[in-house]
Amino acid sequence: MSDIIERREEERERRRTDIIDAAEALYAEKGWDAVTMDQVARATRLSRALLYVYFSDKNDLHLAIVERAMKALSRRFLGAINEHHLGIDKLGAIGHAYLAFSREAPHLFDACSRFQIHQGNRAGEGSHAEAACIAAGEEAHAVVVAALLSGIEDGSVRRDVGDADAVCIALWAFSHGLIQLASTKAASISRIGVDGEKLMDQSLALVMYSLAPPQAG
Repeated sequence: MSDIIERREEERERRRTDIIDAAEALYAEKGWDAVTMDQVARATRLSRALLYVYFSDKNDLHLAIVERAMKALSRRFLGAINEHHLGIDKLGAIGHAYLAFSREAPHLFDACSRFQIHQGNRAGEGSHAEAACIAAGEEAHAVVVAALLSGIEDGSVRRDVGDADAVCIALWAFSHGLIQLASTKAASISRIGVDGEKLMDQSLALVMYSLAPPQAG
């Protein structure tokens, strides 16, 4: 590849990153439904026509944000498990990392949620962008599976827990639903004397209890 072509590719990638950065900032500020392609174009000082050279539509741009979010989640998971030796502790750390992700980057949590709801029903079905999101999500899933298997191996997770992939999907469904419940039903929950922090702590403790091997005697 010549220097000119390489520089053009680098410039194209920088501009694409700038567009995603701008769209993500607007997402965090306004919520995705309120974001328009015109706003993204203005934020990046690009013409609307040039913006569409990089992203075919708003859904395509959303997929780029989802891929970024999934990769960020994988990094959080990896960082969390590196601080622990036992598999059960790694799983607990992943749970707390997912909760922190939802609190510290709620727009990215929302992006992933929207993708998971509409996956396979959007205009970009089967596109390279959607495949990249799925691959990034599978990377995060693989981190959880590895933590679970290490727990089974070191004895901190019960050996009869079941299929590792199925268990990890169930753990994701539980934690994802719990986060959404705490967010959307906070007032109802507080009326019966349970605040969000208490709900999260006890729910994660319940999961850890269910994964741990039974005590002898």
